[in-house]
Amino acid sequence: MPLIPEEPQIHESAQGPRATPANGRTAPTPRPVPGPRPAAPPRPGRPGAVRPMPPAQRAPRDTPVAKPEPSAPAAPAASSTPQIQLIPASAEGALDAAEEAVDLLLDTGRAPGEVLVITTGDPHPWAAHELSFGDAAYWAQHDAGDDVFYADASAAGRVASRPVVVVAVNGGADAAAATALPLALGRAGTLLIVCGDPQKINSVLGAGV
Repeated sequence: MPLIPEEPQIHESAQGPRATPANGRTAPTPRPVPGPRPAAPPRPGRPGAVRPMPPAQRAPRDTPVAKPEPSAPAAPAASSTPQIQLIPASAEGALDAAEEAVDLLLDTGRAPGEVLVITTGDPHPWAAHELSFGDAAYWAQHDAGDDVFYADASAAGRVASRPVVVVAVNGGADAAAATALPLALGRAGTLLIVCGDPQKINSVLGAGV
């Protein structure tokens, strides 16, 4: 089904994580991240759901070992499909929008090593700089997994999965986006953010997502 642009939460705050908005409005801090982590600690508001009273208070002889079933807490494995957010941007502004989204993700608690950025057009300046030292040094940074990693769409098939994947549709052939977007969806653990022209993205993806 085609992507419907989300309310420009990230986009609005993306315009200003580094500076206060000029018009005086304090942009609300949207959270592109669905929360702490999908497998976060169980909610404290459910006492007794998984923890029965200690067996000592029930007469052990009368009650024949009524141990709680460990299969009860099976809620965390709910969302296997990552959440998808679309940030409308022109091809020229898609990379900046992606950078703003990354800044917001880091500001809201994401670790740098959890974020992967894929570009469909010109490579990100960081990627171009690191590749100037050779492929081995560049991919060593990827394997270390301790910082945001930037990859070209042509290398999207080689990158490992990360909780958050940001795609900047910043030009390039439609074939590059058509290849990168489904791959990015497969690499995203919990959240996929796509920055670009909604019409182009929907026409490339069609009903693929």
